[in-house]
Amino acid sequence: MDIVLITTVIASLFVVIGVAEPLAARLRLPYSVILAMLGVLIGVGAIFFLRTELTDALNPVAEAILGLPIRSNVFLYVFLPTLLFQATLGINLRRMLDDWVPILVLAVVAVVVATLFVGYALSWVSALPLAACLLIGAIVSTTDPSAVVGIFRSISAPRRLARIIEGESLLNDAAAIALFGLFMAFVMLGTPDPTLGDAFTRFPLLIAGGVLTGWLAARLAVWLMARLARHELAQISISVALPYLAYIGAEQSVGASGVVAVVTAGSTLNLIGPGRVPPAAWANLREIWDLLAHWAGALIFILAALLIPRLLEGVRLSDFVLIAVVVLAAIAARAVVLFGLMPLLTLLKLSPAVERPYRYAILWGGLRGAVTLALALAVTESLRVPLEIKRVVGILATGFTLFTLIVQGTTLRAFIARLGLDRLSPIDEALSRQVVAVALQTVREDVARTTANYELTHDIVRAEAKQFGERLDSAVKTAEENREILDRDRITLGLIALAGAERDTILARLRERTISLRMSEQILSDADRLIEGARSGGRSGYRRAARRGVAYGPALRAAVWLNSRLGISYPLARMTADRFERLLAQRVILRDLGGFIDGRIRRIHGRRVAELLQELLARRVEEVKTALEGLRLQYPGYAEELERRFIRRTALRLEEREYETMRGDGLIGGELHAALVRDIAARRIAAEDRPRLDIALQRTELVRQFPLFSDLDKSASKRLGRVLKARYVNVGDVIVRKDSTPRSVFFIASGAVELESAGQTWRLGRGEMFGQMAILMQKPRRAQVRAIAPSTLLVLDEARFRRLLRRSAALQAAVRASAEKRGISPEALTAEPDPAA
Repeated sequence: MDIVLITTVIASLFVVIGVAEPLAARLRLPYSVILAMLGVLIGVGAIFFLRTELTDALNPVAEAILGLPIRSNVFLYVFLPTLLFQATLGINLRRMLDDWVPILVLAVVAVVVATLFVGYALSWVSALPLAACLLIGAIVSTTDPSAVVGIFRSISAPRRLARIIEGESLLNDAAAIALFGLFMAFVMLGTPDPTLGDAFTRFPLLIAGGVLTGWLAARLAVWLMARLARHELAQISISVALPYLAYIGAEQSVGASGVVAVVTAGSTLNLIGPGRVPPAAWANLREIWDLLAHWAGALIFILAALLIPRLLEGVRLSDFVLIAVVVLAAIAARAVVLFGLMPLLTLLKLSPAVERPYRYAILWGGLRGAVTLALALAVTESLRVPLEIKRVVGILATGFTLFTLIVQGTTLRAFIARLGLDRLSPIDEALSRQVVAVALQTVREDVARTTANYELTHDIVRAEAKQFGERLDSAVKTAEENREILDRDRITLGLIALAGAERDTILARLRERTISLRMSEQILSDADRLIEGARSGGRSGYRRAARRGVAYGPALRAAVWLNSRLGISYPLARMTADRFERLLAQRVILRDLGGFIDGRIRRIHGRRVAELLQELLARRVEEVKTALEGLRLQYPGYAEELERRFIRRTALRLEEREYETMRGDGLIGGELHAALVRDIAARRIAAEDRPRLDIALQRTELVRQFPLFSDLDKSASKRLGRVLKARYVNVGDVIVRKDSTPRSVFFIASGAVELESAGQTWRLGRGEMFGQMAILMQKPRRAQVRAIAPSTLLVLDEARFRRLLRRSAALQAAVRASAEKRGISPEALTAEPDPAA
């Protein structure tokens, strides 16, 4: 085929892609539906002009369109890795990990349920073998959520709901293609009725092999990118090669799922890439991948739609019955998942509660698209699949895809409107009126200052002011007449706005490069949790999310276990350094939010709500300060190193801004500006390096700061630092239970605990100890101890505590003082344990 014609056709398709997006917006239809329709029209038009006798002038163009080398391997090896890889780079994996249970269950279980429903329904009403029916079920089980997610975003649906749908789609492609490979093998081998055990035995191996291949490929790519820190284009080039090498390696070399390999590779790069790639290079890499995925997604829809006329050749009347069976079975399978499985997950507190209207929208929004057509094309191209099976697979997959795109896709927005999901809630409606009134008041003040500064014509200013004043009076009157917002609702809306302002502040700090990209993603995840917590639980939900931001997570506890039991200190050092940097950034960001409350929230929601939000913000600031102070005490000197790094980063940004101002004012030329910017870039790379945290050395320094160990010499402090074990507890955690056997003594390095015994309570803070009374009195513990703040405890076993007590006069004095405080005779604590006991 003439290369000129092929180039012309492909360039023309890009013109179609450019026109499709504004056309979809104008017609209020999903973008993917418009692309598919245009593709079908192009394909039908090419067939028409090639076969008509009206003219032969367009025959070369029609032949070029129909002769495009569109094969299933083009979709699977070129376009699909691009789409999957960009999707994993574009999502917030840390937030998605919060919902990994519903995402994984919905993705895998939904695919399996759809495959079984469609497969067995077809086997009952057709003469096809079961393997072929299950193959069709796997082909049509993958969904494209772009339409329903896009509409959900436009109507401000819960973010967590949209995130679960995106995560489900990302993984159900992998599950569906893996099942497709299994049943395709049975069809080609001539196994008509495979057992489910045979089918699903290889499924975990496909997944595990893909995960391992993708992880290794991503780690190698990150290693190379980190060594090319000064060469941004080289880093981006490596990222472009990564998904294709992972896909091909898994499919051709390992015999595993290439889709799983690409998803794993993208997830790995998403998690560790920001810490290894300079922020500017990472931002550019994401932008380039967004563009590549936009092109790939559009081309795959158009090119797949071009195949529809070819796949529908030879359709029979009986095939429409089978298409109807596939449609009903697929919808029934999705309904079982949405109305059976999702409520069960909600009941088990593994998934957010999804209201019934949203579930109906997800049900009707389960569109199929290019992946379904590509898999069907792979079947029709195989020489080892019987002709009748190839014909039926092509027709059923294509017919079902057309139904979802033409029927469901074109009616989806109207269906959502029918459910009432496109309307504001009464609270939002009432709030919108008040927001308009406040905004117009602010605009009037700003316009008055502007007209005064520019000395505009008095009559014109007066006429415009009169019209604006009438609009303002109407808005104020409407807002005052509406009393539907309760104080509780105002607090919730204020908290959502406050969390949104916190998110904007993080992004501003990121643009200024005063916080690292890696830390900003973690803090952005915390801000998203605050927004969702406030939406779902009001003030209590916001407080829970805020406490989670400073709490010790299970990953840190696992790192502590590795350090104390196996001597592996790297994970603990890394996570502790991350926590240091994260808390420092949070402290800076939270201090900027007070002005937002006084300047914006007070004007909309009133003084009482603003004061309450200031109180909640002050509590958060205090919690961050307490957690940061605890780390300072544990690792003296390290926080100062991080603060110096923060100051250096801020100074570099201010210096860069000053050079940009001079360049804009014409004080320096382009060459000098470029040289100065290169120098800043080199110094910024050095400033990005985080100082190393030495856990063992810092533990020794911490021991020396304890008043209880003040009389120990240097060597004794070092030995004690080695044997003390750290334990991290969150608010509400029970540290010591009543009537338990005493085995250890606890020293409070940071935080606070509450001790309850015989109806009395005592509060202990930094530098104090507990647990020694039961050991010295050789009795079961009579007190229960609970943490009342995120705390770090140093734990010493009984034998070492007794040896330390004999050597340290300061510790003996502290034990006696504690006993007298609780009304216990000091003589009762001097008994040594019975050797025969």
